[in-house]
Amino acid sequence: MKRSSSLNPEEVPIFNGMKKLFYTLLLFFAASTLHAQDNATAPSYGDRLVVGTIGEPSVLIPMLASDSASHDVSGLCYNGLVKYDTDLTVIGDLAKSWEVSPDGLTITFHLLPDVHWEDGAPFTAHDVEFGFKTITNPDTPTAYAEDFRQVVKFEIIDPLTFRVTYDKPFAPALTSWGNMTVLPSHLLAGKDITKNELTRKPLGLGPFSFKEWASGEKIVMEANKTYFEGRPYLDSYIYRFIPDAATLFLELQAGNIDLMTLTPLQYSRQTDTDYFKKNFQKFKYPLFTYVYFAFNFLHPYFQDKRVRQAIAHAIDKQEIIDGVLLGLGEPATGPYVPNTWPYNPDVKKYDFNLEKARQLLFDAGWRDTDGDGLLDRDGKPFEFSVLVGMGNSVRLNTATIIQWRLEQLGIKMNIRVLEWSTLINEFIDKRRFEAILLGWSIGLDPDQYDIWHSSKTGEKQLNFISYKNKAVDELLEKGRRVFDVQERKKIYYRMQELLAEDVPYIFLYVPYSLPIVSSRICNIKPAPIGISYNLPKWYVPKKLQKNAPVP
Repeated sequence: MKRSSSLNPEEVPIFNGMKKLFYTLLLFFAASTLHAQDNATAPSYGDRLVVGTIGEPSVLIPMLASDSASHDVSGLCYNGLVKYDTDLTVIGDLAKSWEVSPDGLTITFHLLPDVHWEDGAPFTAHDVEFGFKTITNPDTPTAYAEDFRQVVKFEIIDPLTFRVTYDKPFAPALTSWGNMTVLPSHLLAGKDITKNELTRKPLGLGPFSFKEWASGEKIVMEANKTYFEGRPYLDSYIYRFIPDAATLFLELQAGNIDLMTLTPLQYSRQTDTDYFKKNFQKFKYPLFTYVYFAFNFLHPYFQDKRVRQAIAHAIDKQEIIDGVLLGLGEPATGPYVPNTWPYNPDVKKYDFNLEKARQLLFDAGWRDTDGDGLLDRDGKPFEFSVLVGMGNSVRLNTATIIQWRLEQLGIKMNIRVLEWSTLINEFIDKRRFEAILLGWSIGLDPDQYDIWHSSKTGEKQLNFISYKNKAVDELLEKGRRVFDVQERKKIYYRMQELLAEDVPYIFLYVPYSLPIVSSRICNIKPAPIGISYNLPKWYVPKKLQKNAPVP
């Protein structure tokens, strides 16, 4: 899954609050086992980048997608109006500048001139307006409309200028426009975007242009020679789908993959060889991501808070971090990552304690009445299934450890592994699950209205566990209406306390990102926002370029 939050760059105290995180990340990069090339060779055009992944995208229009694979690929075709710079400040992307009114209710955007869609049509404010109207249309099945429904007036001043007005303060206002899918209105006006060929054959204005999607195999992108920031050095970007981590790693060893994300075992041991040190660059940095075990609140077993709390006490997070992540991560206690300003370090913790878990289950009416070792209530055994995405060995191993611990309580947890797009489209979106093990990628702003608010429980929306808490709803609404950082901090601290008490998720861990890239690829410059932010500037020196066909 993919969640995009936002941050108000006009609010300087937020960035002061991010300094600790920024410097922590810089120290992390300095301490990591990196050997990114500082190659003096002049940049050269040509060659390709083959990226290996376990997940296949579901749709290539970002506003219709909620999975990271879809966003990764479609993000090469489309740009937002603003984006984060390497120091976590916000800079223009398709917008060259903007003004925010003193009361924060109006933003006027000035767009870059001479930007064109791949077919040569000019990009204008009308394309932004079309994207805005599409994402706020009730008939558009998107999880990201709420931020833009805060806008009460959209005005086009001229082809390169538009103004948006909010009726109430909205803290994430500015950077929500970094998440807006700007669509080619000249191709889509009057059409149903969910049934349009652009869902599988996008036409954008980003650094790469779509060429081919071979289902179950790969997506091929080519350099956009008219990209407004200059065509990428790489000729092509190939996204290969290999839903088995071991097979993916073998393809890396064989030289058929240039970039993939390593498992902790692969990072710590299997790539600690002369071959990998010579031929690849490894990176390690904290992610704005957390992994969680979630309950479907529509299932009768999990409507009792004591049951959810019992399962939380039965999970040893440090055991998972040590045994599965090999120490390459840290415990999660809520929906924000440590060292960010909204993170509350003092929420209720669920220590690993099987006796507490047994007592909570007993109080909830679960006991082994027939002596078969399995808890039961009203004649029904405590048995359920957890869904896990195919190919993610780290999450599968995490689920296996949880399964073993719950067995010690007398709970039978089955593990069901599903192909990624099937998991999203057929089970999560349709609420056909009992429990699920997933991760969220989050932004820098603490607004998580779309994930936790009780109004966001419909199909394709992000509160797919059907969690409802009136007090949490009120805090979510209040938090996005306040600009003062200290006031927002109090609000989100309290929200985390309520989530810790309710246990809609068991927040498991914050993993580290562990990408590995072929040493052929030059100009990779790690930053707190990762390594791919300057992908169009990556290049391969002429003498190292490959011309062989994609395997």
